[in-house]
Amino acid sequence: MTPASPSTVTASATPNRHAVRALVASMLGYAMDGFDLLILGFMLPAIAADLHLTSTQAGSLVTWTLIGAVAGGLIFGTLSDYFGRVKMLSWTILLFAVFTGLCALAQGFGDLLFYRTIAGIGLGGEFGIGMALVAEAWPAAQRARASSYVGLGWQAGVLAAALLTPLLLPLIGWRGMFAVGLLPAIVSFAVRRRVEEPAIFTERVTAGPNAGRALPLKRLFDDARTARASLGVVILCSVQNFGYYGLMIWLPSYLSTTFGYSLTKSGLWTAATVLGMALGIWLFGIAADRFGRKPAFLAYQTGAVVMVFVYANLTTPFALLIGGAVTGVFVNGMIGGYGALISELYPTEARATAQNVLFNIGRAVGGFGPVAVGALAARYSFAAALALLASIYLLDILATLFLIPERRGAELQ
Repeated sequence: MTPASPSTVTASATPNRHAVRALVASMLGYAMDGFDLLILGFMLPAIAADLHLTSTQAGSLVTWTLIGAVAGGLIFGTLSDYFGRVKMLSWTILLFAVFTGLCALAQGFGDLLFYRTIAGIGLGGEFGIGMALVAEAWPAAQRARASSYVGLGWQAGVLAAALLTPLLLPLIGWRGMFAVGLLPAIVSFAVRRRVEEPAIFTERVTAGPNAGRALPLKRLFDDARTARASLGVVILCSVQNFGYYGLMIWLPSYLSTTFGYSLTKSGLWTAATVLGMALGIWLFGIAADRFGRKPAFLAYQTGAVVMVFVYANLTTPFALLIGGAVTGVFVNGMIGGYGALISELYPTEARATAQNVLFNIGRAVGGFGPVAVGALAARYSFAAALALLASIYLLDILATLFLIPERRGAELQ
């Protein structure tokens, strides 16, 4: 895991047709995930009222979706490292689509919680496989940029949810919205049928029998340096997801109850924040390819500490609109770097496992973000809850400084 020298970064390298198809397929899959999770945030009040759920039960629908994602990450990441990226991507989408559709038929908390958890398994498997697929298909000099484009797919799904849910929810209800959530899955499944396995993966699989390989999960802790890097990535992903879900799940409700905004206006404010996040992701990919992974992460983490604290003290509509967009740049812009960072730290035979397991552990921790923010907001204030979110980015900075190696532009192992 030695850092790459500048000579390894070949700026003239250009992606081929396969690389572009892999990117489009992964972006669509991640858009599906983002759309599903944000419409759940918007629908929680309606679901709770219809099924007579407590606030704790409503919040646990998000938490258990993300816990299911951890299981899906482990299962499908490992299977992908053995049997191929594209094949396992298709299975994750199918699982996600079926159980998202079943959510529309739920009759109570128990069956809805079950459907959400299984859908989360499909969702969790999808992210890391798509990131590994793109990292293996794109040139080293543009790897962070390509990974950031996959992250933009998530933001496109979230933005679609922020704009469409206020319009459709009053007309078709929360059950109809779950049915709408099936559409991105169908499109994504169709596109992935035209994607091929990356050459580096095919070469590794055909070079020798799979049976002789070590379990991919063990490769995440091969030696002390690799174990340190794995711990660092888990911390980065946990803070990222805790802050993101803690903010985005409760933002519409906060704006509605504190300032009396309608669902439509709350959606507008959420959309501004999401657009800021999209800008942040795009800029992160450029910065990480040009200046390195660690400098980009440290700059964004510092910005997140400052902006979350500032946002907690804003009170006017215009300030909330602009502040939300700027906060979004830093709070979620870092998602643009995880695909490249994780891909460069682990070998091909464990890459999808690393992507899925490490990021989805962060997702599971992040699943407690809405619960923690809701509890603090109820007991103290939403501003106090945001202050907690600001403080956790300090842990992020320490992990980046002392646990994460720099691998900008390195050829994949």
